[in-house]
Amino acid sequence: MQIRRHVVPAARGGWNVVKPGAKRISSHHSTEAQAEARARDIVTKAGGGEVVIHRADGTVRRTDAISPGYAAFRPRDARRLTG
Repeated sequence: MQIRRHVVPAARGGWNVVKPGAKRISSHHSTEAQAEARARDIVTKAGGGEVVIHRADGTVRRTDAISPGYAAFRPRDARRLTG
């Protein structure tokens, strides 16, 4: 199952991170950059997926694929550790 978060403009200013189908927002931020960073963090920690960035008019600007968060922290090759 792929994780997805949308970065959308908030009705009263700022930007929201939204999970599709959720009744509440995941988080609210004053800038689009902050909201995008939070969305990437959520998706990375959940095992990877997509972050969909919307324009101020609500149309999709771009979709970014996010790799799983554990990929950067893989253990070294076990053969090397046994010396």
